[in-house]
Amino acid sequence: MNQKGGDLHTPQKLQMKDKDYFIYLLATKYNLPLSKVEQIVNYQFKFVESTMKIGKFEGVRLPYFGKFHVNPNRLKHIKKLSNDIEDS
Repeated sequence: MNQKGGDLHTPQKLQMKDKDYFIYLLATKYNLPLSKVEQIVNYQFKFVESTMKIGKFEGVRLPYFGKFHVNPNRLKHIKKLSNDIEDS
């Protein structure tokens, strides 16, 4: 229990966003600084971002989380727009 008498593992009691609460729990569990845990949590999304910025439109799979990819219809639309611009 925390000082207010509530359960420490109840996010509503801490009034944090889910991500912040998750980072707090991991930092507490593994006795790591919050900033280090935040870097670890955010790394996978920075990897997805950097892979997608390359521009090859390849999908990126994160184990136990899912696959991030460009919607094929959106890709067709982007290619059509870029071809229209080149033709102008």
